[in-house]
Amino acid sequence: LDYFYDKAPRDAQAEGLRIHIEAARQTGLPLVIHSRDADDDMASILEAEMGKGVFPALLHCFSSGRDLAMRAVDLGLYVSFSGILTFKRSEEIRAIARDLPADRLLVETDAPYLAPQPRRGKRNEPAYTAMTAAVLAETRGVSLDEIAAQTTDNFFRLFTKVPKSFHTGEGQA
Repeated sequence: LDYFYDKAPRDAQAEGLRIHIEAARQTGLPLVIHSRDADDDMASILEAEMGKGVFPALLHCFSSGRDLAMRAVDLGLYVSFSGILTFKRSEEIRAIARDLPADRLLVETDAPYLAPQPRRGKRNEPAYTAMTAAVLAETRGVSLDEIAAQTTDNFFRLFTKVPKSFHTGEGQA
């Protein structure tokens, strides 16, 4: 749901979301959820749909409020942070990231957008995820190695169809 740009009717956005939720439920594939300026509607839809049967999902490029994050985590969703976490005026987002359960955190690029500090305003790339992870580690008062291990474990727990050998390098030529 994107109410910031509001280029599609809200009822059509909600119906599209419900269709994607059902696809995630049927396939077991994680739903990557974009939510912008739609916290209340998003939380209501997620709660109603989870009541019909569980589905794996994450709130992608999280920039919403605490209530949506906590409600999503209560439903078993993950919350993924982009370079926004590193921006000077993102104190509220960092406070949310600090308080979420460690087993529900992810980091991402949202490339080519939202490059983290000090690359802000430039084209984002996957290598910059380490900068976001470093800020997440600092925010939570843990080491970068701990955040890397936790978010990696979380990734594989959510994206169950990705073989673990993808990360470990086992079985690769």
